[in-house]
Amino acid sequence: MQDHLAAVLAAAGPVTPLDVVLADAVGCILAADVTAAADVPGVAVAARDGYAVAAHDTAATHHGQPPTLPVAHDLRPGAPAGLRLVPGQAVRVASGAPLPLGADAVVPLEETDRGTARVAFQRPALAGQHVRTAGSDVRGGDVVLTVGTRLGARQLALAAAMGRGRLHVHPTPRVVLLSVGDELVEPGGAAAPPGAVFEADGHALEAAVRDAGAAPVRVGIVPDDRATLREALEDQLVRADLVVTTGGLSELAHDTVKDVLAPLGTVRLDHVAMTPGYRHGFGTVGTAVGRERAVPIFALQGHPVAAQVSFEVFVRPALRTMGGHADIFRPSVAAHATVGWPSPAGMRQFVPATVVGSPDDGYQVTPVGDPGSPSVQGLAQANALAVVGEQDLAVQAGQVVHCLVLEG
Repeated sequence: MQDHLAAVLAAAGPVTPLDVVLADAVGCILAADVTAAADVPGVAVAARDGYAVAAHDTAATHHGQPPTLPVAHDLRPGAPAGLRLVPGQAVRVASGAPLPLGADAVVPLEETDRGTARVAFQRPALAGQHVRTAGSDVRGGDVVLTVGTRLGARQLALAAAMGRGRLHVHPTPRVVLLSVGDELVEPGGAAAPPGAVFEADGHALEAAVRDAGAAPVRVGIVPDDRATLREALEDQLVRADLVVTTGGLSELAHDTVKDVLAPLGTVRLDHVAMTPGYRHGFGTVGTAVGRERAVPIFALQGHPVAAQVSFEVFVRPALRTMGGHADIFRPSVAAHATVGWPSPAGMRQFVPATVVGSPDDGYQVTPVGDPGSPSVQGLAQANALAVVGEQDLAVQAGQVVHCLVLEG
C-alpha cells in the first residue's frame, strides 16, 4: 500500500502557479512571497474621531485646566496629506484622516465639548495618543506573506491594504467526479426502484473534495456503457486537474472503467493490500485525447465506505499536494483500543471509529459497527479511522492503535 501511495504522490505535483485576482485566491496557497512596496499607512492618520493637536498646546494652565483652542479646519479620510497645523490651534479629524503636519496627538470627541469654532478639552493630551503612525501596519520592503501561506480573509485584507489586486498562487485543483453504474439513481425520490441504488459516492466526494481545499465538478451518474463513459471523460478533461470515478470496477466481463481507461493513458487497476478499498485504479489520462498534459485519475470502488476510505488514504493527499499545501495528511493520534476485533491477514485495515481523550490524558478508540464490514451509517458516526497493520491478525483491548482523525 505504501508503494501505491508513493506512486500517487509522485504523479500528483502542484498545479502550475498563476496570478489570480483576490476573489479567486481564497483558500489557495501562496506561490511567491509578497513584499510591501510602501508603508501602510503611508502617512500618520487619526485612529479616532476627534481633534488633532500638538500635545504641548493642551498642557494644563495655572488654573489646572487645559486651554481651549480654536478649530482651524476639518479633515476627512482621503484628504490630501500635507496640511500644516498652526501652533496653538486644533484641526477636527475623522478616523482615518491624515494627521496635519505638526500634530502629534488626537483628542477623542468624547473628551471634548465637541466645539466647532473653539474646542475645550477635559484633560491634557499625550503625544502619540490615538495616532496610527506611518508604517505602523506594514513597513515598505518587508515580506508580509510568505510562500506556502493559505490565503483567507486576514491575508487577503493585508494584500488589499497594500494595493495588491492579484497574487501568485497555486490555483485550487479542479476535480471531476463521475459515478458509474446502471443501478444508480439520484436521491430525492420516494423510493428506489427495484434493484436500484441511491447514488451516494458523488455527493460524499463532492463534500470531501471541498474539505481538502479543491473545487469539485460533479458530473453525476454515468451508465455502464463504454461509449457513454468515454464521451463523458473526454468532455470533462478540458476542465480537470484530477478525475475520480466510482463504480464500474467489477472483475467480471462487463468491466466498463478498465476497458475505457486502458487506451486513454497509463491507468492500472490493482489489488491494493487494504480493506475496504481492495480494488483500486490509478494513473493518468488525457494525452491520447489531445491534451497537453496528462491528468491523474483515480478509479475507486462503488461502495460508499470503500470510496471514502480510498479518498482519505490516496486522493486527499494527492489533492493537498497539487494545491501546494505543506500538510498533506490528516492529523493522527495513538489511541488505546477499548475493545478487541479481528483483522484480515496481509491487509491494512481501516476501521471507522470514535476517538476520545486529550493529549494530557491520552486517547481511546472504539470501532463503530462491525470492523470487518463497515457501514455507511458507522462511517457517518465516526470521527476517525483506526488503522491496523498488515501484520496484525487482531486488535486486543488496550492495544495502541494508530488513528487518522477525520474531524475534531
